[in-house]
Amino acid sequence: MTALFGPTDAIDRAHALREAGARGVFTFEGPHDVFAPLTLASTVGGLDLLTNVAIAFPRNPIQLAHQAVDHQLLSGGRFTLGLGTQIRTQIEKRYGADFDRPVARMTELIAALRAIFAAWQTGERLNFHGEFYRHTLMTPTFTPRDNPYGPPPIYVGALGPRLTRATAQFADGLLVMPFGSRRFLHDVTLPAVRDGLGASGRELADFAVVPEIIVSVGSEQDPTHDATRRLLAFYGSTPAYRPVLDVHGWGDLQPELNALSKQGRWQDMGSLIDDEMLHTIAACGSPSDIAAHIRDRVQGVSNRVCLYQPGPIPVDSLAEIVDCLGT
Repeated sequence: MTALFGPTDAIDRAHALREAGARGVFTFEGPHDVFAPLTLASTVGGLDLLTNVAIAFPRNPIQLAHQAVDHQLLSGGRFTLGLGTQIRTQIEKRYGADFDRPVARMTELIAALRAIFAAWQTGERLNFHGEFYRHTLMTPTFTPRDNPYGPPPIYVGALGPRLTRATAQFADGLLVMPFGSRRFLHDVTLPAVRDGLGASGRELADFAVVPEIIVSVGSEQDPTHDATRRLLAFYGSTPAYRPVLDVHGWGDLQPELNALSKQGRWQDMGSLIDDEMLHTIAACGSPSDIAAHIRDRVQGVSNRVCLYQPGPIPVDSLAEIVDCLGT
């Protein structure tokens, strides 16, 4: 799967990506609404649709449930609702919403969505009482009808061990955050997934793990990689992402990047991402180089991957990556 960047070219890009061999498309919560491009892409047909991710806490479970079921209908049962917590600063200062106890809040949100879906599917009374959400009224006027596909699966984007463990215990799948590495995936993420699955009595085969990997096409000195370095520096400046750096012995870089970010020195931040860090966290180079990085990173973990692009990659390059992954 790979990204749609906005609504204005969503239909044309979805057509092109399907022709290039992409199995599906996803959106992220950036400068545009996360659902609108998928609404348009659903008209293309034959593509899986995924929010990767919709920021959960500023939204109400009823709103999310309606958007999810509508996209399940539009896509013919090929929609996945991907949710994320974001970080406290963004939730409280940008969205003006509550962030306290994010793991418990996300866990309860999943339970609320499942209760709403069940009420719509079976007609049973909606009677959800939680600490953060309460839903006790659902009349026929507001109940979606004629959904032969059932409710969509719920995936959660997670990096920290507590949320990763809770996601494996309560959700249908994990969206592995793009700021990561092979070592972090295998040594940190998967043990937390196994713990969560054990608590729910499930096996890894019962749960979707979908890595998202930053890709940057070009030769070693290609200016495209500069944008990728700046993206990695942006992620690395955030305290929540320091565990990825710590695994590789780079943790001391995080406060340095954070200090530069507060000064608005974005160009300087990118220059601190050296080649080793670039090629460890991102898949860079030719399409065959990128495919080799992806295969090495996700082998034995998943047969699905989301390609995160710092900027739109030419469709022919994406097609080459898909072809190389298939060989």
